[in-house]
Amino acid sequence: MTVNTQLCFRGKKILAPMVRVGTLPMRLLALDYGADIVYCEELIDIKMLQCKRVINEVLETVDFVAPNERVVFRTCERERQRVVFQMGSADAERALAVAKLVESDVAGIDINMGCPKEYSTKASMGAALLSDPDKIESILTTLVKGICKPVTCKIRILPSVEDTVNLVKRIEKTGIAAIAVHGRKKEERPQHPVHCDVIKAISEAVSIPVIANGGSHDFIKEYADIETFQKTTAASSVMIARAAMWNPSIFRKEGFCPLKDVMQDYIKYAVRYDNHYTNTKYCLCQMLREQLETAQGKKLHAAQSTQEICEVFEMGDFYEETTAIFEAKKTSLKTKTQDEDDQMDDPDVIKMAVRFDKREYPPQITPKMYLLEWCRKEKHPQPVYETVQRPLDRLFCSVVTVAERKYRSTLWDKSKKLAEQAAAIVCLRTLGVPEGKLCEGENHLINKRKRQDQECLINKDHGEDLAEPSHKKANFIEETSDRNLPKM
Repeated sequence: MTVNTQLCFRGKKILAPMVRVGTLPMRLLALDYGADIVYCEELIDIKMLQCKRVINEVLETVDFVAPNERVVFRTCERERQRVVFQMGSADAERALAVAKLVESDVAGIDINMGCPKEYSTKASMGAALLSDPDKIESILTTLVKGICKPVTCKIRILPSVEDTVNLVKRIEKTGIAAIAVHGRKKEERPQHPVHCDVIKAISEAVSIPVIANGGSHDFIKEYADIETFQKTTAASSVMIARAAMWNPSIFRKEGFCPLKDVMQDYIKYAVRYDNHYTNTKYCLCQMLREQLETAQGKKLHAAQSTQEICEVFEMGDFYEETTAIFEAKKTSLKTKTQDEDDQMDDPDVIKMAVRFDKREYPPQITPKMYLLEWCRKEKHPQPVYETVQRPLDRLFCSVVTVAERKYRSTLWDKSKKLAEQAAAIVCLRTLGVPEGKLCEGENHLINKRKRQDQECLINKDHGEDLAEPSHKKANFIEETSDRNLPKM
């Protein structure tokens, strides 16, 4: 596939990936102050694969939402051509699946090969990858071949310069667009000197852009120092972590902005993009540093909501105004959605206001199973479920088609499965067919299951093959629609 070269890694000043720091407010603030590229915090491949991509119409963002409704990654149009998505992965296929999930919303994909923390290395990710060049090659080659966006990786240096250079040369052959080098070994910490000589040796040994990282403690105290660090390492670009965490206006050519202004600018983005207050508080504490023991620092530490954080920085009015705007937008979108529902509602669809409550049914018995059984008995095609998700509140509604008639609940549910069960209930009740509730008395599907279990035990006693014919299994396994949810 053709690599998208729109994102250039030469002559750039870059916000480094930082856990708990590199969320959307910090990335946008760094861009405002002059950063050319911003990396998000490391996000683990398995967690990302559990997420749904959701358009947030209120915030005007793209959210990747976990099953527990927590937003794992949030981005917006402002950074789409500048943000690099960094993931933690030790598996090529998982890495590719995540890359494909986020590819259309980011400018590049990065694999973390430098994190020395146990939570990363214990899972064979981060710096643990440095001792497995074959796996590195597999992951990077798979990504380069599998997506259109540029691929990068971030490493730490090895015990010897020669080994480090050899590893980077092998990495270069995978076709990645750039490599970021943190000039410390995996056992070294920020107080240890950064090895500029090793970064320089790497820069001189390969032709791809090398991004120098790790200079905050020794070199980068102000904007002019960024160029000094770049020249010392002969790198193509510089990636800044802690110096940017302490004051993201380090990227500003004109010099630092007053910390009070920087913190207020950060808070505005945090409110504007509904950043969780614990993350907002953490980032502000990193900026305050030695001022944490002041009266303002103590108030910030005690804050238990975004509103309280805003009040600490005399931004209570901003919080009230912004949240009022969001509430008005939610109301407007809800009204619009309802109007569209009314206009598009099919008058031929039979509707009832019902929900599925699994407590009212025996274990492993559901209305969908009863409806499927009824269709087979009556020789109808199996039920077809068409489920949609409403962008505003991420709730689901399902329409089931049975014998060329359509049925749905007027109530929206929090999951696709619940919405489909509700649609099945509407159909069964309309047809006057039992739906399997406990209050209905004897349950023939349970009896069937018991008989089948007894047959399995008999077969087992006789040493027979326990593999069950698929046509028998079908009576007891819920069948879901093959149609995918529409992308929002």
